[in-house]
Amino acid sequence: MAAGTVSPDLLPDLVRERCGPTRSAQLRYFIEAMVTTVTTTGRIGMDEEAAEALAAFRAANYEHIYLREASLAQGAAVIEVLRALVEHYADRPNAISDVRRAGGLSAGEPEAVRAAVAYVAGMTDRFAFRQAVARLGWDPAKLPKGIDG
Repeated sequence: MAAGTVSPDLLPDLVRERCGPTRSAQLRYFIEAMVTTVTTTGRIGMDEEAAEALAAFRAANYEHIYLREASLAQGAAVIEVLRALVEHYADRPNAISDVRRAGGLSAGEPEAVRAAVAYVAGMTDRFAFRQAVARLGWDPAKLPKGIDG
């Protein structure tokens, strides 16, 4: 809601009735349901009423947030950048400082690909996008939205 992707009226009635209309009320409801179940049964979970509300909440999130066209496009843009960075560093493994310190690798070696994947996986979003622009000449307009390159 804070990002403007969804509005309170998209919240399922079941969630609003059982959990409340605000994020803090919803979190409190689900946490209390979990704590109550753990303390009364010794098992991690929640009662059927809370689980039903959580399922409705998750279904609404998938419908209105995760699977909407803009979110899917954003995910595809992220994958495209990360894939290009891995290919770049797999072809230039000695551009990775840890690889240089360890004595280097040759492009195309399986270990070079593993090093590139590990290096890119450890990047923050901002750093990865800055690297895509600086090292790959990536068009900043093609970067995922919401992250300052």
